[in-house]
Amino acid sequence: MAAHPHLKEEVRSRCAEMGIPMVGFATADRWDRPPFEPWVPEEFRPKSIFPETKSVIVLGLPITLPIVETTPSIAYHTLYETANRMLDQSAYALSNYLNAKGHASIFIPRDGYGHLSVLRERPIAFFSHRHAAYLAGLGTFGVNNVLLTREYGPRVRFGAVFTAAGIEPDPLMEGDLCTRCMRCVDACPAKALSGQDYPGGLVDKEACTAENLKLIEDYIHPCGICIKVCPVGEDRKLFRREDATIYESEEGHEELSRAWKHVRSYGGRVRKR
Repeated sequence: MAAHPHLKEEVRSRCAEMGIPMVGFATADRWDRPPFEPWVPEEFRPKSIFPETKSVIVLGLPITLPIVETTPSIAYHTLYETANRMLDQSAYALSNYLNAKGHASIFIPRDGYGHLSVLRERPIAFFSHRHAAYLAGLGTFGVNNVLLTREYGPRVRFGAVFTAAGIEPDPLMEGDLCTRCMRCVDACPAKALSGQDYPGGLVDKEACTAENLKLIEDYIHPCGICIKVCPVGEDRKLFRREDATIYESEEGHEELSRAWKHVRSYGGRVRKR
């Protein structure tokens, strides 16, 4: 694949201007060389969706840790929706930028479904952004079935652009970021995580979706507990949250607990959980 010189840095610069701090690049051919099994079926790969695809650009936006700590809450719900909109708008703008430069491109929406009730009937979207982020070298999978990044742990939302431009790919991340502390498994209110390494220990999608459908009724979805308690991520240092045991008991961090309870108590339907 002939790579276009300077285009990679142009894309990074464009993303920085749009406030996107994480960008990764993968060739479409990487989907055809499964790094583990089970792998993404052929019809869910970039070239099956947009046959002209040579490169996939993955954009990542952080989910701010102190807001996730209030979950389930209207604050986290709004952050989640805001990040999704920003990703979709940025990916769309980037695809238009590339089209204007003569590189046929499309953006892939962050959420490939209309409502969680649809996922309950058929729990899969037409494209997996987390696998794209993995192939673009942005992270490794955790026991929680989510992609973990060095910067933000699992607290990242991803979007993608498919382009006919040849762009030099980033290397896959070496090693494994998951500590296997099992905090996500223990904290999951739906008991949807098996505790096995990905991809062997797949999430119970029915249980996870059912929990989030209840939160939708209360206007405070998604759940987000598994990404809140994960100890991985440099963001924990910024917010002085290196000790992830603070989520297990109120003792010793009463001030934080009062703040979380206050935010949870307003803006949505409050129930005893």
